[in-house]
Amino acid sequence: KPLHYGTLLGNRACAHMAAAAWATGFLNALLHTANTFSLPLCQGNALGQFFCEIPPILKLSCSHSGYLREIGLIVVICCVAFGCFVFLVFSYVQIFRAVLRISSEQGRHKAFSTCLPHLAVVSLFLSTIMFSNLKPPSISSPSLDLALSVLYSVVPPALNPLI
Repeated sequence: KPLHYGTLLGNRACAHMAAAAWATGFLNALLHTANTFSLPLCQGNALGQFFCEIPPILKLSCSHSGYLREIGLIVVICCVAFGCFVFLVFSYVQIFRAVLRISSEQGRHKAFSTCLPHLAVVSLFLSTIMFSNLKPPSISSPSLDLALSVLYSVVPPALNPLI
């Protein structure tokens, strides 16, 4: 019963989950912001994107430690993404187990028709952001980077009301 978390888990467990999500997001943003503001920029500060992202900012840096910072960024992104992915898979396994226990065919169909579009949007978000951050530099281009950033930053939030 995923819509009944507040009553099944209790306020304390919901508060812990919310606090963990907020704390992780804050720590991630703090690390990236501190890293970004400590970079010396030698190629100007104009990006070919419609919002600031860390990989293009690292390309503007004239620091010799830029490569190490980029490796560190990839490690942090992979750790956070892996943690989110494990939690997401565990959640969906629990949801699908609960849906399969529904006795009526109509109830199962209704539950799956609610879950599958959400899973498709989450898959689109995760696959585009992973490809964007882990693609080899040889296939990188400003137009591809811009298209990918639109796919993971604009499309999923726009689809959420439709789900």
